[in-house]
Amino acid sequence: MVAVVGISRVRARQFSLRHSIFAHRRIPLIAFLSLLLLVCLIILSLGIGSRALTPTETFQGLFSPSTTTESIIVWKLRLPRTLAAIVVGASLASAGVLMQALTRNPLAEPGLLGVNSGAAIAVVSAVAFFGITSTGGQVWFALAGAALAACLSFLLGSTRSRSQDSVTRLILAGVALNACFGSITGIITMFNSVAFDSHRFWVVGSVAERTYGSIAAVTPVILVGLVAGLLLIKPLSVLALGDDCAASLGLPLPIIRVTALTAVTLLCGGATALAGPISFVGLAVPHALRILVGNKLSRLLPMSLIAGPILMLGADILGRVVAIPNEIEVGIVTAFIGAPILLWLVMRINSTPKTPRFSKTMRADCSSKNYCTAPSESLNHAKRKHLPHAGRA
Repeated sequence: MVAVVGISRVRARQFSLRHSIFAHRRIPLIAFLSLLLLVCLIILSLGIGSRALTPTETFQGLFSPSTTTESIIVWKLRLPRTLAAIVVGASLASAGVLMQALTRNPLAEPGLLGVNSGAAIAVVSAVAFFGITSTGGQVWFALAGAALAACLSFLLGSTRSRSQDSVTRLILAGVALNACFGSITGIITMFNSVAFDSHRFWVVGSVAERTYGSIAAVTPVILVGLVAGLLLIKPLSVLALGDDCAASLGLPLPIIRVTALTAVTLLCGGATALAGPISFVGLAVPHALRILVGNKLSRLLPMSLIAGPILMLGADILGRVVAIPNEIEVGIVTAFIGAPILLWLVMRINSTPKTPRFSKTMRADCSSKNYCTAPSESLNHAKRKHLPHAGRA
């Protein structure tokens, strides 16, 4: 049995090596096709709407700004919406990659830190107590609420332990804050009809009617989060080997975790402040990319900057065309797409076969004889020791 397991592991390692080499060769092609698809979706986003524009009219309105109807539609309405979808998609997808790499949990999602609920209660408070109903004014409150919620999660979930328990406590603190902030938001909207109407449209998540000013307000925050995430590619890749291995290599685990969570907060907070709570983008994009480019973080994070906008633009375009002349908000479309993906992931995890368990003697022999790297020696040793009657057939 031990020999069979050793041989199977060697074959699995060889298959994984061939798959990684093939994935490495096809990455430039995948990146090129993804960029080409993103460009096509941008053109479609500028041309599709209640007033459809042909590709010629779209390019004329984009590259020849004037007072024509086509130019006003492109520059005033659809270009800010397209830019917002690109920024939000890239932010949420990269935040999902970082969150899953940090927690080593394939079901981790950036909203677990309480960022969405913190932004929601800030927006509701701005409407109820300050009378701010414009999108540009609500962006600053949403960003401040997201930062406050993340800081509270850090304080409540902080621990001196360098084990995985610190991340678990942080996630539990974020879940508790989500429930607490959600109840407070419900109380405020119950007694204030204006805040209820504003929250009702904000909470579904949308990139419509966004302005260049609101995009410019959150872009620096998102850029800082992206730079921090790119700098964490190597440390998080080492951290995937385990806390003990990373600590033995001299990595400062608390600093890495705090920096990664700060990057996730900036990315998710900026996206939520701009478009409201958009669900499942940070969950679906990393899993789709793992199928295409593998599990390496050095591939996943850069590709998420392309795949996230593709998903957001595709969902936004789909929301415009399925209910013409009305529209469906992009948050509803992404939830409709992401819910089946989440169910599939849960079923796949529950149905994953478990690895065989060995006794203490067999594990000791595995470690001493190194079965995984010497299958022929493993087979002979297993016949002599664990299978004494194997040759009597």
